[in-house]
Amino acid sequence: MTEYERSRTMPAQPEHVFDQAANLDQLDAWLPDALHVHVEDPPAATVHEDHTGQDTSALLRAERDQMRIEWGTREQGSYAGWLQVAGIGGGASEVTVHLSFFDTGHDPGERAVCDALDSSLRRLEEQVRLRVDHAGG
Repeated sequence: MTEYERSRTMPAQPEHVFDQAANLDQLDAWLPDALHVHVEDPPAATVHEDHTGQDTSALLRAERDQMRIEWGTREQGSYAGWLQVAGIGGGASEVTVHLSFFDTGHDPGERAVCDALDSSLRRLEEQVRLRVDHAGG
């Protein structure tokens, strides 16, 4: 099993960050560019990967009371992950994303995963800023 984890501080209340991250209609706005999630009947979802052209059955759960989103592949159990939002005071939050690859053939490698996680967290922060700025103005 291989695991990866990245964190980023965001200038918004944890509830705002979580609501943006868990917005099922806007997942593509912050997920890696090559992944597209379609939620049929929560928690059931399908993940389409552009690089392979494959659709994979997955599960996606958002637990607002825990400020946590969890996901993973359904049938093959080769991949799982979670996103956790925590308030750090002063109107800021820390967002941590963790990925676990149980099948080494499914792991794209450290550099690719870390780049994708960093990019996703940066895009999520942009979405959060847009939402917070729009709500305030």
